[in-house]
Amino acid sequence: MNSNQWMSLLGLANRARKITSGEELAVKEIRNGKAKLVLLSADASANTAKKVTDKCKSFGVPYKLIQNREMLGQAIGKEARVVVAVLDAGFAKKLLTLLD
Repeated sequence: MNSNQWMSLLGLANRARKITSGEELAVKEIRNGKAKLVLLSADASANTAKKVTDKCKSFGVPYKLIQNREMLGQAIGKEARVVVAVLDAGFAKKLLTLLD
């Protein structure tokens, strides 16, 4: 996986205001059908990981694990982030191909 590619794409999605970050906001977007892809840091707490992946599964939203929270935060120019929801189908599709 080329981290630079997905990270710059996520940065682009962020500048286009097509993402939301943080557990509560991401779960809200999954629930209301707006999340097209969820990125979860591999170092999320077990509790958070379960909550987010369960929600993704029940609402049919794909999710991918990202190495760590620093990387996820760095991609969107913020402090460490554990959960990022991508709200745009185009960005989500491209990210999925880069993260496979």
